[in-house]
Amino acid sequence: MGRYKLTLEYDGSAYHGWQMQKDSNSVQGKLVDAVRQAFGMQSKFELYGAGRTDAGVHALGQVAHLDINTTLTPKQIKFKLNDALPATISIIDVKAVSSKFHARYDATSRSYIYQIATRKSAFGKRYAYWIKDNLDAEAMQEAAQLMVGMKDFKSFGDKDSETKSTIVEVTAVNVYEDGSSIIINVVGSHFLWKMVRRIVGVLVEVGRGHIDCRRVESYFRQYSPEPAQFTVPPSGLYLEKVEYGGMDDYSEEPPMPLVYIR
Repeated sequence: MGRYKLTLEYDGSAYHGWQMQKDSNSVQGKLVDAVRQAFGMQSKFELYGAGRTDAGVHALGQVAHLDINTTLTPKQIKFKLNDALPATISIIDVKAVSSKFHARYDATSRSYIYQIATRKSAFGKRYAYWIKDNLDAEAMQEAAQLMVGMKDFKSFGDKDSETKSTIVEVTAVNVYEDGSSIIINVVGSHFLWKMVRRIVGVLVEVGRGHIDCRRVESYFRQYSPEPAQFTVPPSGLYLEKVEYGGMDDYSEEPPMPLVYIR
């Protein structure tokens, strides 16, 4: 079988996340349906994603790999899959790769962005989190640096999760003010379930003046249930990109979400 690296974007509003589930509308499920339609229902293939995104979360650069026997070129595969996919999912790029490449296990870093709208927007509910309070972005940026490094993010994960280790290397957390948006970019090796949304939630509480940097530091010294209480909605979260080279490959410029609130 040939192996192909797929890079795709999707509007996650209508989906119960990436992972294919019984009786649930998922991005992976739609992609599997598209492969069957493009290559024939009896075609044998395997499809693996770089990671899961939760219900309502969007992607600008999700990665998957597809194993399938075909004489089609990568460009033809891209066109055929896009013809079979709904408008809310789009294949951006297809590349032939080595059979040793694995979309999930070879990934060295993942970058997420979260969009906060500082004004009411016609597009905000599905693509951003509108916060009426005035947020201190400078205080948020200061607190964000406390989350960088190899740390125990147990307070930011799920207490009942089966994840064996809660140690995560976060290489960058940056807060940008741009127009009527505050963009938070989080880059790391991998992430616990809801971890990014809880990082953002904690930073929002710092911006509101409800907690300070000392409180943030305490979350890493011992387990606290507080970050779970601050979990922000999935609508503002985007998987920006998955890297397979180095973990420091990120721009100082604010990344742009699917729908940008100016």
